[in-house]
Amino acid sequence: TSGPRNGVATLLASLVLAPMFTVPALAQSKIATLDRGQYVCELPGSAASHAGIAQPEENFRIESASQYSAPEGDGTYLRRGDRVVMTSGPRNGVVYVLVGRNFLRKIEGGEPGRLRCIRQSR
Repeated sequence: TSGPRNGVATLLASLVLAPMFTVPALAQSKIATLDRGQYVCELPGSAASHAGIAQPEENFRIESASQYSAPEGDGTYLRRGDRVVMTSGPRNGVVYVLVGRNFLRKIEGGEPGRLRCIRQSR
């Protein structure tokens, strides 16, 4: 049979099944962590000045598998693939892209910005 009831059933089935087939790309990425330690942030300098211009207010420390601390307080983060999202605390919503194992760039306007954060070696 066809008619309004069949159309409603089809719509409901598509709404229930749709989330299984339309998973965002970020959600498909493997969950990982950042290496623990102090990440020092800077803006690029120029050939006539220092190699980088320190931005100490942007610095943060990875304390554990999901915890960070910053000058303004502590929070949690989530890394999926090469994206790192601060999920709570003073930096809630800030996103970085992992460029190298110990090198992040802050996302600004949807693209990797000029601010870079590098884990200090011990």
